Amino acid sequence: MTRRTSGLPGRAIVLEYRGKLQFSAFVSSKVLAPDGGVNLISRYILREAFASCLIVLGALFLITMTNALASIFGDAAADRVPRDAVAAVFGLTAMSYLTTLLPIALFLGVMLALARLTRDGEMAALSACGFGPARMLLPVGTLTVLLVVCTGWLSLVLKPAANRQIEEIRFQADQQVELSAIEPGRFMSPDSGDTVLYAKEVVGDELRDVFLERQQGERVVVIVAARGQRVIDSGSGEVAFVLYDGRRYEGVPGEGKFLVIDFGEQRIPVRRKKDDEFKVAAAGKSTLALLESPLLADRAELQWRISLPVSLVVLGLLAVPLSRSSPREGRYARLGIGLLIYIVYANMMNISGVWVERGVISEWLGMWWVHGSVLLVALLMLARESGWFALRGARRTQLAT
Repeated sequence: MTRRTSGLPGRAIVLEYRGKLQFSAFVSSKVLAPDGGVNLISRYILREAFASCLIVLGALFLITMTNALASIFGDAAADRVPRDAVAAVFGLTAMSYLTTLLPIALFLGVMLALARLTRDGEMAALSACGFGPARMLLPVGTLTVLLVVCTGWLSLVLKPAANRQIEEIRFQADQQVELSAIEPGRFMSPDSGDTVLYAKEVVGDELRDVFLERQQGERVVVIVAARGQRVIDSGSGEVAFVLYDGRRYEGVPGEGKFLVIDFGEQRIPVRRKKDDEFKVAAAGKSTLALLESPLLADRAELQWRISLPVSLVVLGLLAVPLSRSSPREGRYARLGIGLLIYIVYANMMNISGVWVERGVISEWLGMWWVHGSVLLVALLMLARESGWFALRGARRTQLAT
């Protein structure tokens, strides 16, 4: 149904669908001008795409964080994460997941929004007014730029800091578990394996009926004590065992000569592992540190961080032509194709990152060939949906005749 409204410049198009007013767009030469900025229609499409992105992002975020929360609770139960740090780890993990989910949220959100416009006939009205796929890039591009800035900030700044904090929390938890995992009736090694400790009973930090064996080069030290206690220096963090009322045997096995000493109190420091110092993984290093690092793993991580905002641009451009379908294809006929393209795109990015890390491909090629290939596909599809190929063929025909 078309209705003319007097006193308004341009044309007024009103579409009625199932007895309800679905779409009303006042199109004038000023509104549809190339330099008109974000006009009425652009704001409408931007609002629809943004709402769809939020819905998709919320659904994906809820699913992923439910699984992440279950994993964090499992780590807390196994003492791999301190119980008082569960909320902090959950928040930091959510920040990390949000960075990864933004590209797929934009891609599916734009596709669903534009597919809904096609289903309700609004896209046909826009095309009739000259608002085709090329003009659709204005609102979609505006949303993409906003998300690119947000994703770049998350990927380059916040996510590395979050990963580093998670690594530090897990490292400290591992150290505490390693030093506190003294179970009664079981042999354990509190250091790099040179010391073996056994306690018949464990009450808090107090050990009873203690057996301790330590390797010192060729010499072996064996200590038997009635009780002992684990102490931690508050300043240096060094751990030691203080044994009481015991006997110390020291000598070289096979020689038959041992030094036997009775003592009332003896302090045995725990020698920490050589690799017990906290080492930051590539995912936890700052972007500046990655730029200065010559390691292939760091260079691959840097490309991955940059690839996330770049993928938003590629996926936003690809979503516009991919969301357009004919009435016979159904409402969301191309949604499955879009998901397949995204899965291939994401997997190829991961594979390229591994290739860069292992030196299979050069750094300058890296992940860029993946972005370039998908970008080329998006441009070809956009040109096809805009009728560029048909227009060029018609011009050739005219020139031929």
